[in-house]
Amino acid sequence: MLDLSKFQATGKETVFHGRHIEPQIYAGIDGSNWGLKDYESRGGYAALRKILGKDGGEGMTQDQVIAEVKASSLRGRGGAGFPTGLKWSFMPRTFPGQKYLVCNSDEGEPGTAKDREILRFNPHTVIEGMVIAAYAMGITVGYNYIHGEIFEAYERFEAALEEARAAGYLGNNIMGSDFSFQLHAHHGFGAYICGEETALLESLEGKKGQPRFKPPFPASFGLYGKPTTINNTETFAAVPWIIRNGGEAFLAVGKPNAGGTKLFTISGDVELPGNYEIPLGTPFSKLLELAGGVRGGKKLKAVIPGGSSSPVIPGHIMMDVTMDYDAIAKAGSMLGSGAVIVMDETRCMVKALQRLSYFYMHESCGQCTPCREGTGWLWRMVDRIETGRGRPEDIDLLDNVAENIQGRTICALGDAAAMPVRAFIKHYRDEFVHHIEHKTCTVPAYL
Repeated sequence: MLDLSKFQATGKETVFHGRHIEPQIYAGIDGSNWGLKDYESRGGYAALRKILGKDGGEGMTQDQVIAEVKASSLRGRGGAGFPTGLKWSFMPRTFPGQKYLVCNSDEGEPGTAKDREILRFNPHTVIEGMVIAAYAMGITVGYNYIHGEIFEAYERFEAALEEARAAGYLGNNIMGSDFSFQLHAHHGFGAYICGEETALLESLEGKKGQPRFKPPFPASFGLYGKPTTINNTETFAAVPWIIRNGGEAFLAVGKPNAGGTKLFTISGDVELPGNYEIPLGTPFSKLLELAGGVRGGKKLKAVIPGGSSSPVIPGHIMMDVTMDYDAIAKAGSMLGSGAVIVMDETRCMVKALQRLSYFYMHESCGQCTPCREGTGWLWRMVDRIETGRGRPEDIDLLDNVAENIQGRTICALGDAAAMPVRAFIKHYRDEFVHHIEHKTCTVPAYL
């Protein structure tokens, strides 16, 4: 399990095939020890035993479990970073009807590949985290909505569910207690928009995956119109460790406003792309070092720190930033899903934005006019500039269209399309000007 002294005293990390893996979340190095017996040998389901009083103790009340999660300062690992314990406290535990718990494993953010690895390497930690959450909120039915393009992870999670049911960790009267919880896996179809929590709920109900107006929020009107709590895969995966070791211990690993470790998927121009689990607050320079540095010894040009929807940060600024919610926000971007995209000096920023803009145009659900029409306008203008057909007024027009999309849609996809555009123009305007004036890229070596 996670050795706190390792962070506090030496700062050493474990490495998995060139990828930094802390055993707080990951099971092992080859994917063969994901099963129940291996999980139990590492202390798996000890947290569940603890709260149910099956370890010789008195057990924990619902309020005590939520208080421990609050003390940990665990924040949502899916992108929004909302305090998990606070979200759990919103659930009306005295509600007389059915309530639901949902895990958002619809991982579709470009650059992100962490949740699928948790489901592959350590699915039982997600199951245990969900059972504990259900106990804390008095919920009896839950679903894990898994992205449609990671079918292997879906199959692995289903196999783990069967093991957990057979061992009495799921189902009626769990471990002989009066607590029951049924958990089901749901395989999505691959729509990016279903990563938005209310679009996910619509999809779970068998409808078209489009976001709902809020309010009402899921805590009062969620799945099938019933109170629902939704958390990310990585968020649930952190819960068993918190209950076993205490919220204060988890908080001590990270920063005062953001406890614990965080999985970062680092890709792009690095020597060792992959998933790295590091304490929140670790300098970006350290993460880059773990990933082997910029590929080929080239100069760092730009970093997208939290998935494709987060604003780009110039490399020289990013080298002074720590990997946590507040520091990245202060630098002008977002921690987001933790997908770090590294670009070296050979990368054309106009070309990069062209690709990003096409993705958001393609993935817009079409419900909101600013997003449905605006994302297409953004891509066509960027494409025009990249292909040598740009006009001098296009740069300001791009920024204006993005400004009029941002904050004017039902969900955050419009923001996700607009914020990168505005950040690329802000930091790399000279490249857009060069494309328009010279009909060529500023980086001849770009491939």
